[in-house]
Amino acid sequence: MLEARALTCVREERTLFSELSLKVAPGELVQIAGPNGVGKTSLLRLLAGLSRPYGGEVLWQGENIEQHRDDYHQDLLYLGHQAGIKHELTAFENLAFFRRMHHADSTASLWDVLAMVGLAGLEDQAAGQLSAGQKRRVALARLWLGGPRLWILDEPFTAIDKHGVRVLEQLLLDHTDAGGMALITTHQDLSLCADRARILQLTPYQEEPA
Repeated sequence: MLEARALTCVREERTLFSELSLKVAPGELVQIAGPNGVGKTSLLRLLAGLSRPYGGEVLWQGENIEQHRDDYHQDLLYLGHQAGIKHELTAFENLAFFRRMHHADSTASLWDVLAMVGLAGLEDQAAGQLSAGQKRRVALARLWLGGPRLWILDEPFTAIDKHGVRVLEQLLLDHTDAGGMALITTHQDLSLCADRARILQLTPYQEEPA
């Protein structure tokens, strides 16, 4: 169970949201929605433990993530706006490096995983020479390695085509069907996940009258 209790987020002296609480249980897919600038990315970073809240706390399995950071990050796969790959390495080498670091027990074929995300024939291409969409696919390939129960994905559908969107949606459903949890932001209209995703709508914060 992932739980946020009374989170308050302040950026550059501006409050993005205050006293925000949510729970995500095994098998749930949660979409964080709202207009640009409302704090969607900031919320995901707080939930991932990449930044600290102005107020409130984030709990994983009932324990504050600040006190059990290593254990929490073993159960977490976070993908942000940046692909987070090394341009001097090939697509295959990037995925192999990531598996050694985070998924040592994975038995998935890296060749098959890269083919799954549409990179067949580009496995030995330096990542720096790939298009933005192809770099994004290298990053997304991590999802097929298995392991972490909690996925926090910030705009995972960016720069991928319609087929890639459908493939990733199906993977999200498979992950939650197996008891995993996922939180995502996206500007895409979800089709496969439309009936499964729970929507958390963020609205612009307004100060209460004095």
